[in-house]
Amino acid sequence: MCGRFTLTVDPAELKEAFEDYTLPKQYAPRYNVAPSQPVLAIPNDGLNKADFFVWGLIPSWAKDPAIGSRLINARGETLGEKPSFRGGYKYKRCLILADGFYEWKSRPGTKTKIPHFIHLKTGKPFAFAGLWDEWNPPDGSIVRTCTIVTTTANKLMAPIHDRMPVILKPVDYAQWLDKAPQTPQNLNPLIKPFPAELMEAYPVSALVNSPANERAECILPAN
Repeated sequence: MCGRFTLTVDPAELKEAFEDYTLPKQYAPRYNVAPSQPVLAIPNDGLNKADFFVWGLIPSWAKDPAIGSRLINARGETLGEKPSFRGGYKYKRCLILADGFYEWKSRPGTKTKIPHFIHLKTGKPFAFAGLWDEWNPPDGSIVRTCTIVTTTANKLMAPIHDRMPVILKPVDYAQWLDKAPQTPQNLNPLIKPFPAELMEAYPVSALVNSPANERAECILPAN
């Protein structure tokens, strides 16, 4: 799964990585993005423009927005089958912008879990495969939400956790953001682990365990 991530690069570097899309000119660096918080995403609405979405998918048909807390991740292998995701997989996909994520490794023989920070060796930003939707609360407003698609772990991630977020390659952005309806047959080849040799991981402090800790120390290697 993916329960926390980061987006810390400056706007110029993010713009360089996503030059075909309109991005905010300014945004605050995020060192500990948690579910229910705003995340920067590019939806396939044809505008090629990033906007802030709430992390935790609330399907348009949902009666209770609390469902979003249970839909922060979408298992890639069953996107075309699950009622909460199959519509989004066909019609509403997005890129969720990041430059790293966290996962917790169990310590054998204890209940302790050690947080690890995972990122590309280049340090450059990237995009998770995501799904999005719009939900209308009783007050008539529109709430835009999203979820991160996950897949099996690569060789780097496997010792830490058996799942990882789907990181798309830039060459696949256009297909994922195609506004036209897509079939699982077209998209399933994109749902795969990112090459382990292009990533690195290291333990970090327990600071990241609390969403209240939003500072650069979260990504520093543990002592």
